[in-house]
Parts: sequence; structure tokens; C-alpha cells
Amino acid sequence: MRWRGSKPKSGLQEAARIARYRLLAQVAAAADYTHILTAHTLDDQAETVLFRLARGSGLIGLGGMAYASPLPVGGETRAFVVRPLLPLPKARLLATLRAAGIAYSEDPSNQNPRFTRARLRTLMPRLALEGLDARGFARLAARMRRADATIEFAVEAASDSLAPRPWRAGGPVAFEAAGFASLPAEVALRLLGRAIAHAGNEGPVELAKLESLYDTMRQAGSRLRRTLAGALITLDRERLVVERAPARRVSRGQAVSGRRTAAMRKNRKRRFTK
Repeated sequence: MRWRGSKPKSGLQEAARIARYRLLAQVAAAADYTHILTAHTLDDQAETVLFRLARGSGLIGLGGMAYASPLPVGGETRAFVVRPLLPLPKARLLATLRAAGIAYSEDPSNQNPRFTRARLRTLMPRLALEGLDARGFARLAARMRRADATIEFAVEAASDSLAPRPWRAGGPVAFEAAGFASLPAEVALRLLGRAIAHAGNEGPVELAKLESLYDTMRQAGSRLRRTLAGALITLDRERLVVERAPARRVSRGQAVSGRRTAAMRKNRKRRFTK
């Protein structure tokens, strides 16, 4: 399979990863397969954790890659990605392939210093000398996933207590203000993020923006009204309500300006195509 079409100038590796899984999913669907196995190794796990650590990821991101995870295709999960070689060092895998006479290919981008992952990969031998080797990173990821599972359990319990599901499509989702304020910060953040993603129309919330909103809420006390990711968040003494944000109003001046800009673009295009 080939990734055809235009390629982005920035974020190329992330776009390529998404495209790769999309193409694999198409092949799996055509063959009526439900699982896609990849050759991610212990070294890949370590690099993933280091990469996410450098990007400031939270607990979920530092959990690294899971042994198995759903692959979303067309808005619904039709296949799973399974990584059976995740506990295996890359050197062991390569030695096994050579001994068995099995050919394999190396992705040249893995050595290209243009990409962050390739630059971080060069740090791994030096970090290993200080005791932070691939197994150390993998151990950290396992502990983060364990902690994450515990927090998720607490989030479910908080949701059942403050705003039992199912939540109506598009919201609103309402929490008793005092009960929400008493939650541990990580539990409150995740519960608030879920409510915003549910009621809003702009997808998942960036962690940094969610943290900023939560900090503002704590400082505001009992009065706050903010929008984030297509959701309107309103806090008063009694309740915290998360609902779909109203459509933005466009003033007459903005509308006229927009029409003028569109007309200018149309005239410019007409001149260039003559």
C-alpha cells in the first residue's frame, strides 16, 4: 500500500503514522481481519515514553503504547492493533530474524535528524549509562498505566455520584458545585474534560487548555463563564454546567468585510486565470 496525495510540510511523521494505520485498516477490512499485529519492541516503547516526556505529556501519555488498543476507522472501531513483541529488545528481534534468514527492512527516517524521534534516539545510549535504559522506560510506562487505571476507576465513581450516565447527546452535563470542588485535581480534570468533549463540538480538549480552565475555576470560586472546545462552562454557587456553546454571532461589519474579502479573492483568481 502507498500513501498517495499531498504530504504536510510539518508534523510529517505523525501524519504518516495516521496514514499507515488507515491503509492497514483498509487491507484488514477487505480481508475481514479484526487484528493488526505490529513489530513494536521494548526500544520503541522507551522512545515513545521519552518523546512524550519531552512534549510534556500527562499520565496517560507516559503510559506509552498498550499491548493492544482499538484502531478507529471511519468513526467506529473495526480492528485492534496488537503489539506482541513489546517486551522484546530490538536487538533480540533482529538477531532472531538474521538467524532464521528472514528479510526485513529499515525505515530510513529512523536515522534522519530532521525528526525529533531520531534525535532523541541518539540520547538513549547515554541515558542507559546513567541507568535509564529501555527496560527502565518500559517499567515507568507500566507504572503509569497502573496509576492511570486507578484514576479512571475514581473518575467513573465520581461521574456516577455527581452526574450519572448516559449523558444526553450534546449535553448539558451538570455537576453539584461543592461535590465537584471536593474531587482530587486529576479526577476533576478528567471528568471536566469528558463533559466538555461530550457537550462541545470540537473534539477532545488539549490538556494544557483544560488545566488552565480548571485553575481559573478554582481561583474564581463560585462565578465563572467560559467557552472551550465548542462547549460553554458555567459555574455558580450551586452547579457546574457544561453545555454546547452557542454559535458565534457575526456582526454586520464583519459580514460585509468577509464578503469584500471573498470578492477580492474571486477577482484576483479571475485575473490570474485569464
